[in-house]
Amino acid sequence: MAETPPAPRRRDRAATRAALLDAARIRFAAQGFDGTGLREIAAQVGVDPALIARYFGSKRQLYAEAMHVEIPVGVAADPHRPVVSIADALLHDVVYQDWSAFGGEHPLLVMLRSAGHEAVRDQLRIQLCDGYLAEITDRLDGPDPALRAELIGALLIGMGVLRSVIGAPAMSGAPIDRTRVLAARMVDALT
Repeated sequence: MAETPPAPRRRDRAATRAALLDAARIRFAAQGFDGTGLREIAAQVGVDPALIARYFGSKRQLYAEAMHVEIPVGVAADPHRPVVSIADALLHDVVYQDWSAFGGEHPLLVMLRSAGHEAVRDQLRIQLCDGYLAEITDRLDGPDPALRAELIGALLIGMGVLRSVIGAPAMSGAPIDRTRVLAARMVDALT
């Protein structure tokens, strides 16, 4: 009597898609947009590269989804929350938080490495200007609120770059409690 072949294993679409996003985050963080190949991501998950096209459409769309992070809910929930308090939360979340899912850095900092690529630069601008900085701009009275919000953003991003990308000794070694006091003074001057 002949044995019947085992039934083909059913693929869990949601789990495979999540695994592809996880692998893409780590690869893009370590190698940048241009240095990461779809075949590498697919091989890491053990799937055919065509599956990436089916789930995400393109490398650009995979990157956009893998590197997208929403503004933390608590940061913008209260419309009366002072900008200094929002900046402090972002200092914690963007500069000091452990982002091991993205290779140890906030996705915005990871995206800076690939900002020479137009699609990445556009995504970065949208996430920053329409997300984080729009929340800050809406809370600022007086002249040039968008410019002041962007200066606050530059301060936070610069701190993140110095700490995690460059590894500047003072910034890398400074505890958040000391940094937040000095950062609050600078943000307060802009508000």
